[in-house]
Amino acid sequence: MSYLLLILEPHGQRAQRTEAEGYQAYAEMVRFGEGLAARGLLRASESLLGDRQGVRVQVRDGQPQLRDGPFTEAKEMVGGFFLLDNVTREEAIAIAGQCPAARWATVEVRELAPCYAG
Repeated sequence: MSYLLLILEPHGQRAQRTEAEGYQAYAEMVRFGEGLAARGLLRASESLLGDRQGVRVQVRDGQPQLRDGPFTEAKEMVGGFFLLDNVTREEAIAIAGQCPAARWATVEVRELAPCYAG
């Protein structure tokens, strides 16, 4: 099975870190990803820029509607992800618990499936 680990960070958390703390957190996440890759479990991973630079797109009545970030209705933002292959749900949950970001954010575990699946 394939699972996505979404890193959900509190809004404003990155701005509270010093530059050195930010580099340290990023380095921990890179090492974590390298470990997953070495075990043959990692399909992809990326860190995302904060949601101030994001845009949400909806099409209503045939017209695109754009909404620039930040998206204040959410208390968290997606800060990055790890896409895992060939793991069980239990393994994905265990890996999420080992993720450094679980110490300062929430790691949401989601199984990949077609949109028609419940």
